[in-house]
Amino acid sequence: MIDPTFLDELARFDPSVQRRVDAVQQGEQRSTEVGEGLTFSDHRKYTPGDDTRLVDWRVYARTEELYIKQYEAERNLTVHVLVDASRSMDFGGDREARATPNKFEYAAKLGLGFAALAAAEQNDFRVSLLGETFERIDRGRSTQGEVLRLIEQLNKTEPSGETDFRTACADYAATIDSKSLVLVASDFLDDTAEIEAGLAALQRNDCTLAHVLSPDERDPPAQGDTIFRDPEADRRLRTYFGANVERRYRDRLQEHLDEVEAVGDRVGARHVAVDTGEDFFDTFGEVWVE
Repeated sequence: MIDPTFLDELARFDPSVQRRVDAVQQGEQRSTEVGEGLTFSDHRKYTPGDDTRLVDWRVYARTEELYIKQYEAERNLTVHVLVDASRSMDFGGDREARATPNKFEYAAKLGLGFAALAAAEQNDFRVSLLGETFERIDRGRSTQGEVLRLIEQLNKTEPSGETDFRTACADYAATIDSKSLVLVASDFLDDTAEIEAGLAALQRNDCTLAHVLSPDERDPPAQGDTIFRDPEADRRLRTYFGANVERRYRDRLQEHLDEVEAVGDRVGARHVAVDTGEDFFDTFGEVWVE
């Protein structure tokens, strides 16, 4: 279970250290919209009907011509958190014993950390679960109180079904109306062509992929005659897990990690391998800070 006290430890991270998203400076994103704001942009000649308060009288004193000051409208950066809620994410921990977290809990905690730091800088955040499509679970209130509510909701969430990356990410990308910071936290256990098709829809944003795996996936505690179960397709495979099979398994896992990282490179996303057995805050530092 996610303990909300972890939010107190986030104070060690600088919430303004965010990756550049077009023209992001310390949590503020400048748009191309022109209006009365804080950052001077340019001059243009006065035309009848313009607000005379925007006339630059110093320029008039030099040129005897009326010019209007233009400003870049500034708006908060939106942080988008997408957490894989497929059945395969319900692996690697023991909810009843509240010992090590499973993949979903670890991934959700990373996303909550992003949301909390966004709120600390008065930036907006959105949190969604990925499945056959996406399910937005925040209420549009980018506050620390909303983060606490999300902790309760995520603790009650039971990962289920499969994730359709192509559809879920494409559907979500259609809701983003400006370049933003996007975190996708998943085990990415899908065909890499489907993953790439989905992530390509998000590539106009600054995107980080938190590739979450458990220690038991990296180093299976299996020997000899073993039955492996696919939690999403409910299929079973019986095999003799000896040295040769173990070696092939490790090679294939590393190959998949490399393939997902290569997908990230092609779509301009940063890939971070996450081990749920590692200290959370060490991992969070790697995911949060470029």
